[in-house]
Amino acid sequence: MEQRRADIIAEALEERIFDGTFSDGDRLDEVRLSEQFGVSRTPLREALQRLARSGLVELIPRRGAFVRQPGPVELMEMFEVMAEIEAVCGRLAALRISDAALQELHDANAKCQAAIDALEPDTYYIENERFHHIIYQQSGNSFLASEAGALHRRLKPFRRQQLRLRGRMDQSMAEHRIIVEALENGQPEAAADALRGHVAIQGEKFHSLMAALKSAAE
Repeated sequence: MEQRRADIIAEALEERIFDGTFSDGDRLDEVRLSEQFGVSRTPLREALQRLARSGLVELIPRRGAFVRQPGPVELMEMFEVMAEIEAVCGRLAALRISDAALQELHDANAKCQAAIDALEPDTYYIENERFHHIIYQQSGNSFLASEAGALHRRLKPFRRQQLRLRGRMDQSMAEHRIIVEALENGQPEAAADALRGHVAIQGEKFHSLMAALKSAAE
């Protein structure tokens, strides 16, 4: 229960950072936020730690928590690494994935499509996250899966924001289908290429994300 409360608070704070309620460098007052959310300091601190792992908050000993937005170069570098890590996961998963896991991917995709039909980007993200974590686990390499999961968590607020760009959910859904087809057919390089392209946010995709972040902060 406490963990779920921390997740809800973290997502609410993400929204406030993106919509400009909190700006880069602002100090997040734990006492005030605890009162606003009606919780003790424990779930709030857990939420702040989660945001710190995402790079949206910097925790400074004896000073507190401060909003920290990564710059465009840092964000581009993180997505570049994420794309390559996911490509490796896809390459290995194409050789090792189980029939049960393929069925789970189909189920996640079906729920992603339902979220698109209902115009619910946050619901889409939940199933999208499940989709990717299945592939990490099916790589058969626990260290790789752990590293992929850690960077995925750090980029989560930006990946969620990206899904709100016009047409991005439909595009993401089409890419998911290509990924599953490559995995089903046991095609390592095709799976790697599909995942790399799916995660990378170069060119127009990156400019659109940065414009969305800037607009949300104004």
